[in-house]
Amino acid sequence: MDTTNAGDGAGRPGGSLAGFSALITGGGSGIGLACARRLAADGATVTLAGRSADRLRAAAEAIRSEVDGATVQTVPTDVTDEASVEAAVAAATAATGRLDGIVASAGGSETIGPITQVDVEAWRRTIDLNLTGTMLTIKHGARVMVRQGGGSIVAVSSIAGVLTHRWFGAYGPAKAGLEMLCATAADELGPSGVRVNTVRPGLTRTDLVAPITQPGPALDDYLSCMPLGRVGEPDDVAAVVRFLLGPESSWVTGQHLAADGGHSLRRGPDISGLIGPLFGEEGLRGVVPEG
Repeated sequence: MDTTNAGDGAGRPGGSLAGFSALITGGGSGIGLACARRLAADGATVTLAGRSADRLRAAAEAIRSEVDGATVQTVPTDVTDEASVEAAVAAATAATGRLDGIVASAGGSETIGPITQVDVEAWRRTIDLNLTGTMLTIKHGARVMVRQGGGSIVAVSSIAGVLTHRWFGAYGPAKAGLEMLCATAADELGPSGVRVNTVRPGLTRTDLVAPITQPGPALDDYLSCMPLGRVGEPDDVAAVVRFLLGPESSWVTGQHLAADGGHSLRRGPDISGLIGPLFGEEGLRGVVPEG
């Protein structure tokens, strides 16, 4: 099989993504939606996958209203359910007969607080959403890409996967696991022309982190850790994802590219001012009352 530049859009004039089919999980909002909008603007056929059918419809309508001639379809999907992921991959492939790119953006967290008080079921759901969901997306998407001769996968990680984020519960460990998953997949799938990379956003203005992006001590601390000194926007991350998906990065795989304003040069954030009232000073250092 000839896998030279296959599935990466190589040779398309000006890096256009015309004829490129992309699946975006978590595509109904935030970073996933920004990625979908950027890919559609560059000519890709986009399939949005996510849990909420209503949110997906609204996202698709927004893209069509902003991008003339955009080709967008939606597939309600639970990335923690294997059959659901398999159906989303099939739908994205059917749109053009190929699956050239995947953005594994579905993620989030149901845990916050000291490790000594983590709710185990919330921990499991967070790991399942971020790590198992990404694994299933790669598992079924890569099967298509290998058969067709290549493709590109980008998973959305976080600087929480590489810098300690105290009291973030399962989120940081899940993203650390996601990065090793993607590195392993890149190593395994490279001989078949399939590239796998991650993007590591820093604090990005989405609904998930709305409490942190409000003025206050937590935001001040984040900004003090960023050489560029501003909160990121979803479009900032989408630009990096577009690079990693497209022909411009055809010799890049197994990498974790930070889009964080330089935050990862320094330290993880201090959110004690935000959650201290919930757990108390003693609780934040791990004290749990007996009985």
